[in-house]
This record gives sequence, C-alpha cells and structure tokens, in this order.
Amino acid sequence: MTRLASFALAAACAAMSLPAAAQFAKPEDAIKYRQSALFVMSQHFGRLGAMANGRVPYDAAAAAANAEVVADMAKLPWAGFGAGTEGGKAKPEVWKEDAKFKERQQKLIEETGKLVVAAKAGNIDALKAQFGPTGASCKACHDSFRNQ
Repeated sequence: MTRLASFALAAACAAMSLPAAAQFAKPEDAIKYRQSALFVMSQHFGRLGAMANGRVPYDAAAAAANAEVVADMAKLPWAGFGAGTEGGKAKPEVWKEDAKFKERQQKLIEETGKLVVAAKAGNIDALKAQFGPTGASCKACHDSFRNQ
C-alpha cells in the first residue's frame, strides 16, 4: 500500500471514530444528515409497504433491492444525534434517555436485517410477515423520540 493510500485510510478511520459534534460543522448539519438518512429509508420502506399491502405488484428483485437500502440506511442516522444537535423533529428525550434510544436504534437495525432476509426469500408472504415487525420498530422509536 502506498503512503498516500495508507494516510487516506487512516484519516477515514479517524473521522469515523470522532463524536458527532466533530463530524458536523454545525448542529444544523447533523440534523439535516439524520433527517435525510431517515427520509431515504422511509421512501424505500414505503415501496416495500406498497408491495406488502397489494397497492403495487410484487417484484422480488425490487423488494430485495429496497430492503437492502432500508437496512443500510438504518445504520446511518445515529451519528447525527450527538450532544449539541438537539432540534429538528427529535424530542429532548433522545438526549435524556440515551439507553432507551440506543435500544430502539439496535432494534431497528435488527428488524431491517430480518427484512432483507425476508425480501430475499423471493415470496410475498415472507415480506408481509416481516414488514409489520419492522414497521413496529420504527413506530416505537417515533412514539418515544419524535415530535409529530
């Protein structure tokens, strides 16, 4: 590996390990980041819901692709909830109930992982069976930590 590549890799690893406050120039940037990640996730989850609820024809390849995006996006927004990033649609409880908030994050990541497995099974029944629990994990977090 060249020295430049080694330096770039080291810099990238260091940036990923920084607290949220160090990753965003302004609190508004963190808010925009988390809202954007959650928006993209919701758009792809909605496409799965349309299939699961029969509003659009089931397409196994599209279901798998959308589930992958949902699972990937479910890992991203949490960096945008660091200290000093209060605001947006997030309730103050995000910062007051850290353990509960992290538990809900983990539950969402777990459920979206199961959604990928269900979507890759290639049948609508598997997708329908996992769509509800995944949506429930979204709702549980929204009910506790999101202003409507």
